[in-house]
Amino acid sequence: MLERRKIRENEKKLIEFLLEKLNLNTQDYPINEDVEEYEGGVMGSIGMGNPEISPYDGDLIQANYVDVDGKEVVITLTKDANNQLLDLDFWKVDFSKLIIYPKPENLTFNK
Repeated sequence: MLERRKIRENEKKLIEFLLEKLNLNTQDYPINEDVEEYEGGVMGSIGMGNPEISPYDGDLIQANYVDVDGKEVVITLTKDANNQLLDLDFWKVDFSKLIIYPKPENLTFNK
């Protein structure tokens, strides 16, 4: 069972920033106050806690980040089939713990 908790301000700011990169906002994709931690919070991934969750329907945006240990992290904001935010997924290349949560200014994007 996934642990539910209140969304942290840095998570909310990161999601808002990613949406802005797509010329979208929280009116297009509302952010729930309650989220679910994946992997016990090790890599930073969260489920957006939608009560009527539907299946994955695609990535909205993907960003890259280098943690302070020099390891690459891929961050993906996804949506579900109901066009709601599904999760904010972090994948660190060596599956180790995320050390420093990324700030928007530390992200890079592939063309």
